[in-house]
Parts: sequence; structure tokens; C-alpha cells
Amino acid sequence: MKDTWQLQEAKNKFCRVAEQAVKYGPQVVTKRGKDAVVVLSVEEYERLKKRKDSLAEFLAKSPLAGVELDLTRDRETGRAVDL
Repeated sequence: MKDTWQLQEAKNKFCRVAEQAVKYGPQVVTKRGKDAVVVLSVEEYERLKKRKDSLAEFLAKSPLAGVELDLTRDRETGRAVDL
């Protein structure tokens, strides 16, 4: 299984690149030795573009939801600052 392709090879074997993306996962195409693009299956693309929960929704679903936190600050202790 190959997962990295040089651009010219990917152009010549696009059908194979696409088949590999469906069967084995994302395929990286390089241009001048650097990663340029990724070919992936529609299934993987749909999974990646799904809307994620908002931060509030994420925190509400967290195992720590409902935990009481003490957010008060002790005003007795100051900070020594050298100027």
C-alpha cells in the first residue's frame, strides 16, 4: 500500500490513487518534494466537515459537567513585583 505520490505519478495513476484513498485512507500528493494536496474518500471528507459542537455544548457533555469549582480569589495574598 502506498500513501504518498509524486504529482506526475498521481496524474498518471489517478484511478489507483482514488481507489487507495477509498480502501486505505487519505493519499498525499507531493509537488517538488513537498506535500501539496490530499486525496480522500467522500466518507472521510463528510466525517471531517461535519459541524462540531460549540464549546458550550462540548463542556456540557464533558464528564466534568456539574462539578463545582471554587473560582474565588484569596485577596489576602498579594504579589511581589520588582520594577
